[in-house]
Amino acid sequence: MNLCKLNLTSMAMIALVTVSSCKNKGAAENKGADSVKPETAKMVPGTPIQLDNTKRYIYLTWDDSPQPPGTVNSKAVFVEEGIKATFFSVGFNQVGPFKKRLIDSIRNAYPQFLLANHSFSHGFKDKYGTFYSPAMTDSALNDFLRNEKELNIPVKIIRLPGNNGWAANGDLHGQKANTPLVKKLDSLGYKIIGWDLEWTQQAKAKAPKESVDEMIQRVNQKFDDGTTNQQNALVILSHDRLFEKKQYADSLKKFISLLKQDKRIVFETLDHYPSVQQK
Repeated sequence: MNLCKLNLTSMAMIALVTVSSCKNKGAAENKGADSVKPETAKMVPGTPIQLDNTKRYIYLTWDDSPQPPGTVNSKAVFVEEGIKATFFSVGFNQVGPFKKRLIDSIRNAYPQFLLANHSFSHGFKDKYGTFYSPAMTDSALNDFLRNEKELNIPVKIIRLPGNNGWAANGDLHGQKANTPLVKKLDSLGYKIIGWDLEWTQQAKAKAPKESVDEMIQRVNQKFDDGTTNQQNALVILSHDRLFEKKQYADSLKKFISLLKQDKRIVFETLDHYPSVQQK
Protein backbone atom coordinates (compact mmCIF):
# COMPACT_ATOMS: atom_id res chain seq x y z
CA MET A 1 0.00 0.00 0.00
CA ASN A 2 1.31 3.42 -0.98
CA LEU A 3 1.06 5.53 2.15
CA CYS A 4 1.75 8.73 0.27
CA LYS A 5 -1.06 7.99 -2.16
CA LEU A 6 -3.37 7.15 0.76
CA ASN A 7 -2.46 10.38 2.54
CA LEU A 8 -3.07 12.42 -0.58
CA THR A 9 -6.40 10.74 -1.15
CA SER A 10 -7.40 11.28 2.46
CA MET A 11 -6.41 14.90 2.29
CA ALA A 12 -8.46 15.36 -0.86
CA MET A 13 -11.47 13.79 0.79
CA ILE A 14 -11.08 16.06 3.84
CA ALA A 15 -10.85 19.10 1.57
CA LEU A 16 -13.95 17.98 -0.32
CA VAL A 17 -15.93 17.51 2.89
CA THR A 18 -14.76 20.91 4.18
CA VAL A 19 -15.78 22.72 0.98
CA SER A 20 -19.12 20.93 0.94
CA SER A 21 -19.71 21.78 4.60
CA CYS A 22 -18.91 25.47 3.99
CA LYS A 23 -21.25 25.56 1.01
CA ASN A 24 -24.06 24.00 3.03
CA LYS A 25 -23.46 26.40 5.89
CA GLY A 26 -23.45 29.38 3.54
CA ALA A 27 -26.65 28.18 1.92
CA ALA A 28 -28.27 27.79 5.32
CA GLU A 29 -27.19 31.28 6.32
CA ASN A 30 -28.54 32.75 3.10
CA LYS A 31 -31.81 30.90 3.56
CA GLY A 32 -32.05 32.26 7.09
CA ALA A 33 -31.42 35.81 5.89
CA ASP A 34 -34.09 35.48 3.20
CA SER A 35 -36.64 34.12 5.66
CA VAL A 36 -36.48 36.95 8.22
CA LYS A 37 -40.00 37.50 9.46
CA PRO A 38 -41.52 40.92 8.63
CA GLU A 39 -42.25 41.65 12.28
CA THR A 40 -38.55 41.45 13.12
CA ALA A 41 -37.65 44.06 10.50
CA LYS A 42 -37.41 47.71 11.53
CA MET A 43 -40.77 49.45 11.42
CA VAL A 44 -41.18 52.35 9.06
CA PRO A 45 -43.61 55.23 9.61
CA GLY A 46 -47.11 54.22 8.61
CA THR A 47 -46.67 50.52 9.39
CA PRO A 48 -50.09 49.39 10.70
CA ILE A 49 -50.46 47.87 14.15
CA GLN A 50 -53.29 46.00 15.83
CA LEU A 51 -55.15 48.22 18.29
CA ASP A 52 -56.59 46.72 21.48
CA ASN A 53 -60.17 47.83 22.18
CA THR A 54 -59.66 47.30 25.92
CA LYS A 55 -56.96 50.00 25.98
CA ARG A 56 -57.13 53.78 26.05
CA TYR A 57 -54.82 55.24 23.42
CA ILE A 58 -53.31 58.68 23.92
CA TYR A 59 -51.71 60.52 21.02
CA LEU A 60 -49.51 63.35 22.30
CA THR A 61 -49.13 65.90 19.50
CA TRP A 62 -46.80 68.88 19.87
CA ASP A 63 -47.16 71.70 17.32
CA ASP A 64 -44.79 74.24 15.74
CA SER A 65 -41.49 72.34 16.01
CA PRO A 66 -38.67 73.15 16.09
CA GLN A 67 -38.92 75.55 19.03
CA PRO A 68 -35.91 74.97 21.25
CA PRO A 69 -35.47 74.71 24.14
CA GLY A 70 -39.09 73.57 24.43
CA THR A 71 -38.68 70.89 21.75
CA VAL A 72 -35.49 69.63 23.38
CA ASN A 73 -37.09 69.51 26.83
CA SER A 74 -40.22 67.75 25.60
CA LYS A 75 -38.20 65.15 23.74
CA ALA A 76 -36.08 64.51 26.81
CA VAL A 77 -39.17 63.92 28.96
CA PHE A 78 -40.69 61.57 26.40
CA VAL A 79 -37.44 59.61 26.15
CA GLU A 80 -37.04 59.41 29.93
CA GLU A 81 -40.62 58.21 30.36
CA GLY A 82 -40.35 55.83 27.39
CA ILE A 83 -43.48 57.03 25.61
CA LYS A 84 -44.36 57.96 22.03
CA ALA A 85 -45.31 61.36 20.61
CA THR A 86 -45.91 63.15 17.32
CA PHE A 87 -44.32 66.47 16.39
CA PHE A 88 -46.13 68.65 13.85
CA SER A 89 -43.36 70.72 12.35
CA VAL A 90 -43.25 74.04 10.51
CA GLY A 91 -40.67 74.54 7.78
CA PHE A 92 -39.97 78.22 8.29
CA ASN A 93 -39.09 77.53 11.94
CA GLN A 94 -36.19 75.36 10.80
CA VAL A 95 -33.58 78.10 10.64
CA GLY A 96 -29.92 77.22 11.13
CA PRO A 97 -28.03 73.94 11.56
CA PHE A 98 -29.13 73.29 15.17
CA LYS A 99 -32.83 73.38 14.33
CA LYS A 100 -32.21 71.22 11.28
CA ARG A 101 -30.47 68.63 13.46
CA LEU A 102 -33.39 68.82 15.86
CA ILE A 103 -35.86 67.96 13.11
CA ASP A 104 -33.54 65.20 11.90
CA SER A 105 -33.44 63.76 15.41
CA ILE A 106 -37.24 63.59 15.53
CA ARG A 107 -37.51 61.98 12.10
CA ASN A 108 -34.79 59.44 12.88
CA ALA A 109 -36.27 58.47 16.26
CA TYR A 110 -39.24 56.54 14.87
CA PRO A 111 -41.06 54.52 16.21
CA GLN A 112 -40.84 56.63 19.39
CA PHE A 113 -41.38 59.93 17.57
CA LEU A 114 -43.26 60.72 14.39
CA LEU A 115 -42.61 63.80 12.25
CA ALA A 116 -45.78 65.24 10.69
CA ASN A 117 -46.83 68.25 8.59
CA HIS A 118 -48.03 71.58 10.00
CA SER A 119 -47.46 73.60 6.78
CA PHE A 120 -44.33 75.48 5.79
CA SER A 121 -45.52 78.99 6.64
CA HIS A 122 -47.93 78.16 9.50
CA GLY A 123 -50.86 79.27 7.40
CA PHE A 124 -49.10 82.11 5.57
CA LYS A 125 -47.74 83.34 8.91
CA ASP A 126 -51.00 83.07 10.87
CA LYS A 127 -53.17 84.81 8.26
CA TYR A 128 -55.75 82.05 8.34
CA GLY A 129 -58.49 83.95 6.53
CA THR A 130 -56.21 84.21 3.52
CA PHE A 131 -54.75 80.72 3.87
CA TYR A 132 -58.14 78.97 3.80
CA SER A 133 -59.81 81.20 1.21
CA PRO A 134 -60.88 79.40 -1.98
CA ALA A 135 -58.74 81.75 -4.07
CA MET A 136 -55.60 80.56 -2.24
CA THR A 137 -56.29 76.83 -2.37
CA ASP A 138 -53.41 76.00 -4.72
CA SER A 139 -50.97 78.21 -2.79
CA ALA A 140 -51.96 76.65 0.53
CA LEU A 141 -51.68 73.14 -0.93
CA ASN A 142 -48.20 73.94 -2.24
CA ASP A 143 -47.28 75.24 1.22
CA PHE A 144 -47.97 71.78 2.68
CA LEU A 145 -46.20 70.04 -0.19
CA ARG A 146 -43.15 72.27 0.24
CA ASN A 147 -43.03 71.47 3.94
CA GLU A 148 -43.29 67.75 3.24
CA LYS A 149 -40.40 67.92 0.79
CA GLU A 150 -38.05 70.25 2.69
CA LEU A 151 -38.47 68.48 6.03
CA ASN A 152 -38.59 65.03 4.44
CA ILE A 153 -41.80 64.20 6.27
CA PRO A 154 -42.40 60.44 5.95
CA VAL A 155 -46.21 60.31 6.31
CA LYS A 156 -49.21 62.04 4.73
CA ILE A 157 -50.50 63.33 8.05
CA ILE A 158 -51.39 67.01 8.42
CA ARG A 159 -52.60 69.34 11.14
CA LEU A 160 -54.20 72.48 9.81
CA PRO A 161 -52.62 75.59 11.37
CA GLY A 162 -55.03 77.38 13.70
CA ASN A 163 -57.78 74.93 12.88
CA ASN A 164 -59.34 71.91 14.60
CA GLY A 165 -60.37 70.10 11.44
CA TRP A 166 -60.46 66.38 10.61
CA ALA A 167 -60.42 64.53 7.30
CA ALA A 168 -59.83 60.91 6.37
CA ASN A 169 -61.11 58.84 3.48
CA GLY A 170 -63.87 61.29 2.57
CA ASP A 171 -65.04 61.86 6.16
CA LEU A 172 -64.60 65.62 6.69
CA HIS A 173 -65.71 67.39 9.86
CA GLY A 174 -64.69 70.13 12.27
CA GLN A 175 -63.45 73.62 11.42
CA LYS A 176 -63.04 74.53 7.75
CA ALA A 177 -64.13 70.99 6.84
CA ASN A 178 -65.82 72.02 3.61
CA THR A 179 -63.13 74.34 2.27
CA PRO A 180 -61.60 73.49 -1.11
CA LEU A 181 -58.20 73.04 0.55
CA VAL A 182 -59.43 70.33 2.94
CA LYS A 183 -61.32 68.56 0.15
CA LYS A 184 -58.22 68.65 -2.06
CA LEU A 185 -55.93 67.29 0.67
CA ASP A 186 -58.40 64.50 1.40
CA SER A 187 -58.65 63.59 -2.29
CA LEU A 188 -54.85 63.27 -2.41
CA GLY A 189 -54.86 60.77 0.45
CA TYR A 190 -53.77 63.08 3.27
CA LYS A 191 -55.16 62.49 6.74
CA ILE A 192 -55.99 65.69 8.62
CA ILE A 193 -55.91 65.34 12.39
CA GLY A 194 -57.41 67.82 14.83
CA TRP A 195 -57.47 67.37 18.61
CA ASP A 196 -59.79 66.22 21.39
CA LEU A 197 -58.09 68.11 24.20
CA GLU A 198 -55.61 70.98 24.36
CA TRP A 199 -53.08 71.84 27.03
CA THR A 200 -53.40 75.53 26.37
CA GLN A 201 -50.97 78.39 26.71
CA GLN A 202 -51.19 81.11 29.34
CA ALA A 203 -51.94 84.53 27.94
CA LYS A 204 -48.73 86.45 27.21
CA ALA A 205 -46.58 83.65 28.64
CA LYS A 206 -44.84 80.57 27.27
CA ALA A 207 -46.34 78.33 29.91
CA PRO A 208 -49.17 75.78 30.19
CA LYS A 209 -52.42 77.26 31.49
CA GLU A 210 -54.00 74.18 33.08
CA SER A 211 -52.44 72.39 36.05
CA VAL A 212 -51.39 68.75 35.83
CA ASP A 213 -54.34 67.70 38.00
CA GLU A 214 -56.76 69.60 35.76
CA MET A 215 -55.35 67.91 32.67
CA ILE A 216 -55.55 64.43 34.23
CA GLN A 217 -59.17 65.07 35.18
CA ARG A 218 -60.02 66.24 31.66
CA VAL A 219 -58.32 63.23 30.08
CA ASN A 220 -60.24 60.79 32.27
CA GLN A 221 -63.50 62.65 31.67
CA LYS A 222 -63.06 62.47 27.90
CA PHE A 223 -62.50 58.74 27.98
CA ASP A 224 -65.28 58.09 30.49
CA ASP A 225 -67.82 60.18 28.55
CA GLY A 226 -66.79 58.74 25.19
CA THR A 227 -66.53 62.21 23.69
CA THR A 228 -63.31 61.72 21.72
CA ASN A 229 -63.28 61.91 17.94
CA GLN A 230 -62.78 58.14 17.79
CA GLN A 231 -63.51 55.58 20.46
CA ASN A 232 -60.72 54.84 22.94
CA ALA A 233 -58.44 57.32 21.15
CA LEU A 234 -57.58 60.73 22.61
CA VAL A 235 -55.53 63.30 20.70
CA ILE A 236 -53.88 65.87 22.96
CA LEU A 237 -52.55 69.09 21.45
CA SER A 238 -49.89 71.26 23.00
CA HIS A 239 -46.93 73.33 21.80
CA ASP A 240 -43.21 72.82 22.23
CA ARG A 241 -42.69 76.37 23.52
CA LEU A 242 -44.84 75.79 26.62
CA PHE A 243 -42.14 73.61 28.14
CA GLU A 244 -39.10 75.86 27.81
CA LYS A 245 -38.65 76.30 31.56
CA LYS A 246 -37.65 73.43 33.82
CA GLN A 247 -40.69 73.80 36.06
CA TYR A 248 -43.03 73.23 33.12
CA ALA A 249 -40.95 70.37 31.74
CA ASP A 250 -41.30 68.86 35.21
CA SER A 251 -45.07 69.34 34.97
CA LEU A 252 -45.06 67.45 31.67
CA LYS A 253 -43.10 64.64 33.29
CA LYS A 254 -45.55 64.47 36.19
CA PHE A 255 -48.51 64.47 33.79
CA ILE A 256 -47.13 61.50 31.88
CA SER A 257 -46.08 59.64 35.03
CA LEU A 258 -49.58 59.90 36.46
CA LEU A 259 -51.19 58.72 33.23
CA LYS A 260 -48.87 55.73 33.11
CA GLN A 261 -50.28 54.53 36.43
CA ASP A 262 -53.47 53.61 34.56
CA LYS A 263 -52.61 50.28 32.92
CA ARG A 264 -55.24 50.90 30.25
CA ILE A 265 -53.25 53.83 28.86
CA VAL A 266 -51.09 53.32 25.77
CA PHE A 267 -49.14 56.17 24.16
CA GLU A 268 -48.93 55.97 20.37
CA THR A 269 -47.87 57.99 17.32
CA LEU A 270 -50.50 59.33 14.94
CA ASP A 271 -49.71 56.93 12.13
CA HIS A 272 -51.48 54.42 14.41
CA TYR A 273 -54.59 56.55 14.94
CA PRO A 274 -57.65 54.51 13.90
CA SER A 275 -58.78 56.62 10.93
CA VAL A 276 -55.18 57.03 9.72
CA GLN A 277 -54.73 53.27 9.60
CA GLN A 278 -57.91 52.84 7.55
CA LYS A 279 -57.24 52.84 3.83
